[in-house]
Amino acid sequence: MLGIDAPRVREAGNVLVPAARAKVSLRLAPGQEPEQAMAALVRHLETNAPWGARVTVTPGASAWPFAVDARGPVFDAARRAFREGWGADPVDIGAGGTIPFVKAFADAFPEAAILLVGVEDPDGRAHGANESLLLEDFRKGCVAEAVLLREVAG
Repeated sequence: MLGIDAPRVREAGNVLVPAARAKVSLRLAPGQEPEQAMAALVRHLETNAPWGARVTVTPGASAWPFAVDARGPVFDAARRAFREGWGADPVDIGAGGTIPFVKAFADAFPEAAILLVGVEDPDGRAHGANESLLLEDFRKGCVAEAVLLREVAG
């Protein structure tokens, strides 16, 4: 859920609300087609509306998912850089999302090594309220990035 238009808790009364709106985001896995995924979501929302509510879905923008193949010399260099920046071996966790330009970039430059990195602390709340990053983790990320640039520059 990205957002919702409905009475605020402070102003809500013991009455039926005649209308509410919500904006949702649908994350896709590599291989899924955006149009088919959107059609399935619309079908689900419209056929499972509770208590006789009427649901109208207005689809928004869509994007193709992308999976990085994290093999090769650039990724090996990145792992060495992260090891130096953090003082520990990095872990590839395979997390991701649908970042629209990544698939387009990969299609335009099929030989490019695409490295997507997220530096977060355990309580970072990425993309949430009060998102944060510990300054020490930011410093380590900066060191790792500098080492990576040194590595790929040769």
